[in-house]
Amino acid sequence: MGSVPPLLTFLLMVVSGWLHRHQLIVIEFLQTENRLLRERLRGKRIRFTDAERALLARKAKAVGRKALLKLDTIVSPDTLLRWHRRLVAQKWNFAYRRGPGRPGIMREISALIVRMALDNSGWGYTRIQGALANLGHKVGRGTVANVLIRNGIEPAPERGKRTRWSTFLKAHWGVFAASDFLTVEVWTGRGLVTYYLLFVISLADRVVQVLGVTAKPDESWVLQIGRNLIDSECGALRGKRYLIIDRDTKYTDQFRRLVCEAGTEVIRLPPMSPNLNAYAERFVRSIKEECLNRMIFVGQASLRRAIGEYMAHYHEERNHQGLDNTLIRADPVDAANDAFIQRRQRLGGMLNFYYRQAA
Repeated sequence: MGSVPPLLTFLLMVVSGWLHRHQLIVIEFLQTENRLLRERLRGKRIRFTDAERALLARKAKAVGRKALLKLDTIVSPDTLLRWHRRLVAQKWNFAYRRGPGRPGIMREISALIVRMALDNSGWGYTRIQGALANLGHKVGRGTVANVLIRNGIEPAPERGKRTRWSTFLKAHWGVFAASDFLTVEVWTGRGLVTYYLLFVISLADRVVQVLGVTAKPDESWVLQIGRNLIDSECGALRGKRYLIIDRDTKYTDQFRRLVCEAGTEVIRLPPMSPNLNAYAERFVRSIKEECLNRMIFVGQASLRRAIGEYMAHYHEERNHQGLDNTLIRADPVDAANDAFIQRRQRLGGMLNFYYRQAA
């Protein structure tokens, strides 16, 4: 090969020198920019994604630790190199190729074990194991025990001594009723007066009977309500064996004794336990949100009228989620699918019911 001409050599040296000086200027600018950013971010933690860590680690490995110290980077050189070592370790980690070992129990089977234990208080580990085998699940007795222990469920002997409140209610669904008071503020000639409404709800069909409305729920009034309750022909407790009430002092000893002597056992709930009277509480919420809280009552007559309208709507026109979103009293209507749709309004359109006009 021939020698390089002196002029070309000189030109190459000039260009390389210029490029070197330009790179130094760029590096100096980047160092200044990084220093300003670090001052702005002092005391603040920057979070990188895994993809960003991998990118910086690869670049840092090529630069080297000494050069990184000169650059004054946002992330310390030791951190960048630690990320690089982690990437290398992950590359040689073949754990994902290993066999699964002893397979863990499926989440669905765990839920099924818990369900069986709660639904059947007398079932022990072996009985639940057999029930699972009937469904095609082969689970060890120890696994059943571990699942129940993990969910805080006691073994069968201890679990069988306690009856869940929901189980007790469902076992006696048709003979249960619940009672409760609710209050409404009414304007009268004496100013704002509190009226008390007493009702009874049948848990099985959600039928509600308003027993009375008064501003003075004294013992004589409550006892008269009790006599109406136990009436053998039209009383709200006809066919009911249990009446759930709270600890309200308006349920006097004489009232409870009157109901018990008629053959209905009174169940008094523990103090401050509205969830145990959930069906009555749900009716209170419904009538207040849909009617009472949306009106201003002047005199007892306006209150009674509103209650009467709402009760008709509640039993005949309102869908109930607890009854598969159906009506309590649904009258069969012979109407074509293309019949004209009518709207029945109550309380000035506050309560509405849509139906097809019968042929």
